[in-house]
Amino acid sequence: MKAANNVIRLLEQRRINYRRFDLSPEKRGAVETAVLLGVPPSVVYKTIVVTRLERGRNILAVVPGDKEVDLKALAAALNEKKLHIPTEKDAERLTGLQAGGISPLALINRGFHIVIDSSAEPLAEIIVSGGQRGLMIALSPQDLAALTKARFAPITRRVYWE
Repeated sequence: MKAANNVIRLLEQRRINYRRFDLSPEKRGAVETAVLLGVPPSVVYKTIVVTRLERGRNILAVVPGDKEVDLKALAAALNEKKLHIPTEKDAERLTGLQAGGISPLALINRGFHIVIDSSAEPLAEIIVSGGQRGLMIALSPQDLAALTKARFAPITRRVYWE
């Protein structure tokens, strides 16, 4: 049995149904993770750190792997004028987690405003980072929202690959 981190302990303590996937700890994107897990990229959700230009809580946007954050839509959902995606290094500094392991589950009660793309709401389960590179957690989006005090909103746009 693999060791439990704080996210696993939280899920077990709260008796949340989840499935755990352990991958090698390299940094990889949601699409590559989906390929390794044999699932569509639309069910592997990535966590994007977003900052306000004015004072206020930083934001975690949880979006499907095959889409990207639409900053205008996110700003509208939060009644903000303008938002910014920090550099990877700044995101790591703000969260205390490595890129590729940033998870809303690992940042509960850390002052982040969490918004999950509304595409997750009708799904039975989504897969998110478990708070460290290589650890992925499948759980219901409703459980994720309840645990993290997140809200659902349409905050993505399609990614077009060439």
